[in-house]
Amino acid sequence: MIFAEPPRDESAWVRALDVVEIPVLRRTVEELVRLREHEERVIARDIARVLLHDPMFTLRVLRYLQEHRRAAQITDITTVEHALMMLGITPFFAHFGDLPAVESTLAGKPLALEGFMRVAYRAHHAALYAHDWAILRHDVRADEVAIAALLHDLAEMLLWCFAPEISLQIAAMLRADPDLRSSAAQAKVLGFKLAGLQSALIAEWRLAALLQSLMADMHATHPRVVNVALAANLARHSALGWDNPVLPDDYAAIGQFLKLPPPEILARIRRSALQAEIARDWFHLETVPIPADLASPSPGVQDCGKSDDS
Repeated sequence: MIFAEPPRDESAWVRALDVVEIPVLRRTVEELVRLREHEERVIARDIARVLLHDPMFTLRVLRYLQEHRRAAQITDITTVEHALMMLGITPFFAHFGDLPAVESTLAGKPLALEGFMRVAYRAHHAALYAHDWAILRHDVRADEVAIAALLHDLAEMLLWCFAPEISLQIAAMLRADPDLRSSAAQAKVLGFKLAGLQSALIAEWRLAALLQSLMADMHATHPRVVNVALAANLARHSALGWDNPVLPDDYAAIGQFLKLPPPEILARIRRSALQAEIARDWFHLETVPIPADLASPSPGVQDCGKSDDS
């Protein structure tokens, strides 16, 4: 359901988005149908791998478990695999077997569908980076970091789904003025920034406090939060190609964070990028060539810049 009239303010947006039926990727539904055919052999990890492609489906699962939280439950649900172990494989298939597809929600709006898919693919990309770096840092809960990266730009995806004309307006402003920050364009069109809306939605849906903190770039001093922020930045800056002039700054910041030399950083980035590229058809996007040798970081660059669009 696309909003006929956009909500008046941030609070009204929260109320409106709280009751909509959130669509998922059609490919996710198809993959889960295939898994269900062999349900007796399916484990939680199999489903979690599928949902790592789909931030909207992941959101639905986490929200459902939070809304149906048992009184005796003392730990938050922070990953899809944890959610599936709490819910059970058969109940999962029963409850999430018939969901609307975003391709149907945005039928007849090809530009909006492409805009949504680009953000969703970028989220998948960020999740792969974040997971790889978390494992490298010996984070025993790397999946939590990956989920936070997957949901990092959730509000932007919801805007493409339910108010595509507003998203197209913001996108047009950013194309017309390359120096305009995305947050400034959002504030001009909406009257508020999407980061604020996202924080309000996460609070309304009572998602795990850990996920909230990992997605909060303004508090990016804890290493796990820095991991998510750097992964989201790299995915955003490389989304339309690997010639973005800010990418060398990203590489330098990632190298400083992981304490690895530039050649190893670039090799790891390329491996994750190729892994994401394999899944590009989930999002109906054309292939973007990945250079065999990514551009080397500019000497002396120590900071990757702000988390908004550059």
